[in-house]
Amino acid sequence: MTHEIRPPVPPFTRETAIQKVRMAEDGWNSRDPQRVSLVYTEDSQWRNRAEFPRGRPQIIEFLTRKWARELEYRLIKELWAFDGNRIAVRFAYEWHDDSGQWYRSYGNENWEFNEQGLMQRRFASINDLPIKASERLFFWPLGRRPDDHPSLSDLNL
Repeated sequence: MTHEIRPPVPPFTRETAIQKVRMAEDGWNSRDPQRVSLVYTEDSQWRNRAEFPRGRPQIIEFLTRKWARELEYRLIKELWAFDGNRIAVRFAYEWHDDSGQWYRSYGNENWEFNEQGLMQRRFASINDLPIKASERLFFWPLGRRPDDHPSLSDLNL
């Protein structure tokens, strides 16, 4: 059992669920697998497309491979629903591969947290849409999305 605490902790209110979603978005936009892994329990269980990482070492390995392949990754997450220790989000991110082909990846995630606010289960469903560079919508310097950048709803995504 861990004594790590990652506020906000469940049960979530609308405000704390929105805060948790933004914190997750900021972490993933850092593209730092070690930093991102610390918000998950040591034995966290994932389903990400057809991969099933278990625990922080496998999460770090997964994210390292992901961000080596998905270049110039920029992500927006948005709260969909919440209840108790669970949060559902929808998201979209833009990236390109090593040939320069751009994609917008759309998806949904279901999250379950322990009492300390660490994510113990993450289930993600994701679809990739090839796009032209001229169709991109996510423009900010790599890293945290600026507060004044449009949300998914603002962008009609």
